[in-house]
Amino acid sequence: MQDTSKQYDDVIKTCRDLFVNKMKDYGSAWRILRLPSLTDQIFIKAQRIRSLQQNDIRKVDEGETSEFIGIINYCIMALIQLDKGVVEQPDLSVEEATELYDEKIGITKQLMMDKNHDYGEAWREMRVSSLTDLILQKLLRVKQIEDNAGKTLVSEGIGANYQDMINYAVFAMIHLKE
Repeated sequence: MQDTSKQYDDVIKTCRDLFVNKMKDYGSAWRILRLPSLTDQIFIKAQRIRSLQQNDIRKVDEGETSEFIGIINYCIMALIQLDKGVVEQPDLSVEEATELYDEKIGITKQLMMDKNHDYGEAWREMRVSSLTDLILQKLLRVKQIEDNAGKTLVSEGIGANYQDMINYAVFAMIHLKE
């Protein structure tokens, strides 16, 4: 059996490295984004992946992997925004943002490990296209919760949905590497 924890860490290292480098290039300009804007960015990435999976012709030379990385990083930004709130001006150093990134991914990975134990690594039998569809479904749920001013009656909140999207995207990237 593959070592899911190590594979997860390898995927996150790639995502984290890109996040840190973009922080060095752009700073924390993303801190001004409201949650619906981040959700829409994630939606665009997921829609593009679905289009790539369904269409034979590609007009832009980027594959699914870069879009899954974007989903993971935007979801982490959203989790940070959930905790810290939106600001009018960038306010995080590279070090502070990286520390928050690591905190959010640590919690999200633990959630994955707990669920992975209970589900017996069922994701390994899933298709990447199914993982993409699950991400899109979670996005539609998040949009509905946002439209309901963040209120839910019986469902998990926005944060749990962002965490699930991260984990589905990590699983998809593991599949794409195998």
